[in-house]
Amino acid sequence: MTDPIRKIMVSSALPYANGSIHMGHLVEYVQSDIWARFQKLRGHQCTYICAADAHGTPIMIKAREQGVTPEELVTRVAAEQHEDLKAFGIAFDNFHTTHSEECKQIVYRIYHALKDAGHIYTKVIEQAYDEQENMFLPDRFVCGTCPRCKSDDQYGDACEACGATYAPNDLIDPISVLSGRKPVWKNSEHYFFRLSNFAERLRTWIKSAELHPHITSKLEEWFSAGLQDWDISRDAPYFGFKIPDTDDKYFYVWLDAPIGYLASFLHLCARREDLDFEAYWNADSANEVYHFIGKDIVYFHTLFWPAVLDGAGLRMPTSVFAHGFLTVNGKKMSKSRGTFIKARTYLDNLNPNHLRYYYAAKLGPGMDDIDLNLDDFRARVNSDLIGKLVNIASRCAGFISKRFAGKLATALDDEALFSEITAESETIAEHYEKREYSKAMRIIMASADKANRYIESKKPWLMIKRESQADDVQAVCTQGLNLFRTLMIYLTPVLPAMASDAQKLFREEPWSWSQAATPLLGQTINRYEPLLTRIEATQVERMVEQSRQTVEKAEAADESTTISIDDFMKVDLRVARITHAEAVEGADKLLRLTLDLGDETRNVFAGIKAAYKAEDLVGRHVIAVANLAPRKMRFGVSEGMVLASGPGGSEIFLLSVDDGASPGMRVK
Repeated sequence: MTDPIRKIMVSSALPYANGSIHMGHLVEYVQSDIWARFQKLRGHQCTYICAADAHGTPIMIKAREQGVTPEELVTRVAAEQHEDLKAFGIAFDNFHTTHSEECKQIVYRIYHALKDAGHIYTKVIEQAYDEQENMFLPDRFVCGTCPRCKSDDQYGDACEACGATYAPNDLIDPISVLSGRKPVWKNSEHYFFRLSNFAERLRTWIKSAELHPHITSKLEEWFSAGLQDWDISRDAPYFGFKIPDTDDKYFYVWLDAPIGYLASFLHLCARREDLDFEAYWNADSANEVYHFIGKDIVYFHTLFWPAVLDGAGLRMPTSVFAHGFLTVNGKKMSKSRGTFIKARTYLDNLNPNHLRYYYAAKLGPGMDDIDLNLDDFRARVNSDLIGKLVNIASRCAGFISKRFAGKLATALDDEALFSEITAESETIAEHYEKREYSKAMRIIMASADKANRYIESKKPWLMIKRESQADDVQAVCTQGLNLFRTLMIYLTPVLPAMASDAQKLFREEPWSWSQAATPLLGQTINRYEPLLTRIEATQVERMVEQSRQTVEKAEAADESTTISIDDFMKVDLRVARITHAEAVEGADKLLRLTLDLGDETRNVFAGIKAAYKAEDLVGRHVIAVANLAPRKMRFGVSEGMVLASGPGGSEIFLLSVDDGASPGMRVK
């Protein structure tokens, strides 16, 4: 009898689209990817979705610093993040963005449903305002001392040290993150969600969701303190969705970020006939929805989020799973020590299978932090994956290929041992289901030890030399390879790339979980190719050093942002007359300008196409840098630069001079 097919949607927390993926982020993505892959391996319909978290003040500020639009920043960073995650084997069924029509559509649907049901109201509040930056400050752009535990350098919404939640004006000695100045407090009308209306409904959901005790104990603290209504609006300037019927109010990023789960799923449903959005998200849906998150956002996902869904007439999550933070060598990740390691830096030095296994060997269902001890990482991977697991296949496959033309025996040498290891199947599956990955890894590696002891006892490398036992080698090696195959099926959620290579060895299509119990006999296999190599100490050392150098280069760049007057005097600024301008074929932003500098002409490429029509520039006098080294580009060589200002896109303004100036005249 087989289990009924479950219909499951799984999400990881959305990566914020203003920075690179690092080792800490990967704890969550590996954890959720393993769980989703396990469900699919068991034959269930499991849909794993994610998206770029694209809105908010930090995105807006970062884009301004880089001279690009927020849309351009999000598109570039999200693409880089997705590529890094795919390189680690994170297999989303869909990766979308919260800056999308699907997300806007669902945000407005939920907002109107909440408003019509009386769950939204407005009131005037005092809000932090940075007079130097001329803008209201989001909670996380105000820092100060926690009013409860007195920890320094805490954000304006919650204390990372004691877990207290509060308003920014509750902080002791608050300052603006943007300017470093003390903010002033100004009145502003804001929109609030009546979270306080949902206390009993949330308590009922918490019981049905069977949340981990670590989460429920934290929730009880928040219930005891009393649920506070939630400010879901922010003042302009803000990058996000404007609240209907307002001119300068936007939805807070934490309202539309979790709605990004629904938006990504809706985006996928448009391409998949087997998925029905309403069937998953209507209030009485029997399908399952699970969110994997970090422990720092439990408050949002177990109070605000289920209450918003319920208030809008949608289903609440089946459950929410939270994990702890990552430390490296027992300490918080450090840029100066080289232990703040980006995903791309890791990929430049080591195999993703190594890290996926190490995290799995550490992860449990709770919110305890896990430690990436780099010495232990190398030792455990080399011992478990190379010394135990790969060793089984490498010892046996060569004999089958060389002596028996790649053909496996028609019977196992030790059926009892095979049955002993396949009998662990449901125990291992239960550990996967409960996210007890470390327990599953211990059972699998204990089984690998049994397989190695069997091979060691038989010694096929000696048997092959004895004519009377030579034919028995086929049965012994068939036994060893089948034990390896069963273990690889168990490890497929953790080591998907290695499992794929093992399937090629056995000439099989992607496995299902049930195949672990049935041996592969009498079949011809391919020649063995190395499946995984050892981690060398030099690889780890190089990764740490590269991480440290990346930080040093960034700090050096920061230090070099100011120049002396002597440096400035080296820049040769000239008046230039644009004699010809044209669009560059194949380039979205570039115009090709021909500049008259009096005694010579220059060819210059300028990224101003969004702001100027080529024909309008001819005859205009601009300021050019005349002593800039030529730069070879895909479209030709740029021999200088024209000066402009503005945030980018259509808001670029060329620095012009009076028509009385002559081409070639120096600018002082």
